[in-house]
Amino acid sequence: MALILLGVGATFTSMNIALDQYGRWGARIFPLAGSLSLVALGLAELWGARGRPALALDRQHLPAIFALLALAVAYVWVMAQFGYLISTALAAPLALWVFGVRNVIGLLAAAVLCPAAYHLIFFELLGVFPPFGRWFDLLDVFGWY
Repeated sequence: MALILLGVGATFTSMNIALDQYGRWGARIFPLAGSLSLVALGLAELWGARGRPALALDRQHLPAIFALLALAVAYVWVMAQFGYLISTALAAPLALWVFGVRNVIGLLAAAVLCPAAYHLIFFELLGVFPPFGRWFDLLDVFGWY
């Protein structure tokens, strides 16, 4: 039920994202697809759990869950202040760290490769407008936009 409710809330929130300059869904499509996926996964899980007794709550992953939640909130705030490249360069290795990656070279590679790859995919190939930072943005320095 939590996945379904989260997906429904995210779906309504996604609908508040403005249409692009041509009246198309543009940047709305990815959050909307993710939100509807949450609803579908929640329904699939609910359907599969019919008639089964509830399992005891496994609390071993709660610290990682709360760390990812805090990281997501911090990521959005840092993105608003410093733009997409800096926030993603910080968040990508931290997320990998939470998931257990401890290889320093891999974490450093993620800090460089994730922002570059996502920038190429979303902003260059798909034409989604990048979120600029209020205080500072590397896109101004590099001239990528």
